[in-house]
Amino acid sequence: MQTDIDPRSLIGRKAFDRNGTKIGTVDEVYLDDATGVPEWAAVRTGLFTRDAFVPLEPSELVDDALRVPFERALIRDAPDFGVGRHLSPEQELRLYHHYGLDVPSAGDEGADEDFGRLASPGDGPDRTDRTD
Repeated sequence: MQTDIDPRSLIGRKAFDRNGTKIGTVDEVYLDDATGVPEWAAVRTGLFTRDAFVPLEPSELVDDALRVPFERALIRDAPDFGVGRHLSPEQELRLYHHYGLDVPSAGDEGADEDFGRLASPGDGPDRTDRTD
């Protein structure tokens, strides 16, 4: 996904799976602590008012909506960690494994042992300082 997008602009956008089936609405965005880049989105699925975490990479913005390149069933089965809190490294690893994504290693740009910070009103694409 574009790394220069303001994470606050994602909130409220509709999210769709790889087949164009609506998943829900982006409820919150989580940033990488080291880079400030949007990394995960919590999508309100409407199923028991649950939020499902989806990776923003390799997702993309298409026609003002978030297109997540995974099946709706896989997204609905993502681990549920609740929203509004920092994602622990263990929780983020579970999400990477759930989606079959490569886990960033310590040598990768943006890799950090402490990641998954929730975007706040002062966060933007250029913000790289840590708040925790």
